Amino acid sequence: MGSKSREKVFVGMSGGVDSSVAAALLVRRGYQVTGVTMKTGDDGGTAYRGGCFGPGQQEGIESARRVAAKLGIPFHVIDLSGEFKQQVLDFFCREYLSGNTPNPCVRCNRLIKFGTLWDKALAGGIEADFFASGHYARIEPGESGRYLLKKGRDGKKDQSYFLYGLTQSQLARTLFPLGGYLKQEVRKLCVEMELGVESRKESQDFAGGDYAALFEGKAVPGQVVDKQGKVLGMHKGIVYYTRGQRRGLSIASKEPLYVIDIRADTNSVVVGSVEDLYTDKQIVGEVNWIGMEWLNDAVKITARIRSSHPGYAATISPFTDNKVRVEYTEIQIGAAPGQAVVFYDDGVVLGGGIVT
Repeated sequence: MGSKSREKVFVGMSGGVDSSVAAALLVRRGYQVTGVTMKTGDDGGTAYRGGCFGPGQQEGIESARRVAAKLGIPFHVIDLSGEFKQQVLDFFCREYLSGNTPNPCVRCNRLIKFGTLWDKALAGGIEADFFASGHYARIEPGESGRYLLKKGRDGKKDQSYFLYGLTQSQLARTLFPLGGYLKQEVRKLCVEMELGVESRKESQDFAGGDYAALFEGKAVPGQVVDKQGKVLGMHKGIVYYTRGQRRGLSIASKEPLYVIDIRADTNSVVVGSVEDLYTDKQIVGEVNWIGMEWLNDAVKITARIRSSHPGYAATISPFTDNKVRVEYTEIQIGAAPGQAVVFYDDGVVLGGGIVT
């Protein structure tokens, strides 16, 4: 790959521990590093704080700027607020209003953080061979010439689930300096490097706070019904519920009730027993393949339905129109419509998609 002193990389910096240490490690390794923070919106008009979007954003920008100054690297803020609103926030709202449970981080990574940010940075005159971030994941070249996405060494912090949507061209230009580290090791490095951000609170979501701020009064109260259509109570808006939810139903019942369906056409939330949530198969669409070019035959995999999920033993087989059938070895509570299911083979991400 040549001397790293000639390789240029810009690092997506949030002002927190992970991205700051990622930038510092690349400086230490001899790369020509530039710090970049993407601005995802203005600092007003929302109750969000502590995530990628909201009024706490400027605090993160200034923290990243201070870290870049300590490292002696250039720093830029790139305004992606329009793209973020259109591609992430508006999508998030549409999906919830239609009764689905979307994952905005998966979409943001593919379209914004590893997509538009790269394009805008280069268009703005930032020279780069690579883009780097503080994600806990690993990228390695595979035998077939494809780049492989693998779990990070720290199983508790692994973020490969959120990255399954990346393309081969995105993976080829991406570096994950923290992929081989444990979180505790990264925190220790942060202190040793005197970056000054070790006490910053970790961001857990694309936005912190009450999701109601994003729906701007679009949430409409409706009926909570059982499987037979009997009205059991009222809900405050389908955007506040997801399949499998038990808390917050405010319905008196001898047996525990769970949300088993959300019907946007009637603005109703359907509840039932936990047995109503079990399934042995699901159809997953919008599939992006990483560890393979295409699925021709049935393949045994581990299916993760959320980032913290250990995974279910399953078999995937071709369905139709870039969809696959996921058949679980044992009956499970599957992912909700709109959620991502990611396919793994011994720590390697084969691909993933969205439950239809």
